[in-house]
Amino acid sequence: MKIIIDTHIFLWAIAAPDRLSSKQREALETLSNTIYVSAVSMIELMIKSSLGKLSVDFDPVSIAKESGFELLSFSAEDALPLDTMPLYHKDPFDRMLIAQAINRKYKIMTNDKKFFDYACKCF
Repeated sequence: MKIIIDTHIFLWAIAAPDRLSSKQREALETLSNTIYVSAVSMIELMIKSSLGKLSVDFDPVSIAKESGFELLSFSAEDALPLDTMPLYHKDPFDRMLIAQAINRKYKIMTNDKKFFDYACKCF
């Protein structure tokens, strides 16, 4: 299974795994699954850090790789679903993650209930 993890899932996986459900932990640890951290999440982390909304005192790219996650670039094709997506969710980073999951037909792991209103497969 191919799964994009939402930014908060990435942070919990590396710093607070007890916040993940047992189902989420199992999916992250299943070797046959490919777990992706999107470039969108990296952008979100760096922007929030630069604004003082989040302390990022680690290299998220290195941590993602060391944790066994794959890095996923955001392509022009990934952006196309944004044109027709309803505005259930106004967070631009989350909308880009949803669009990417829709475009690539990957599942997305999140605890954000708003994601479930979209035509993506949430985990």
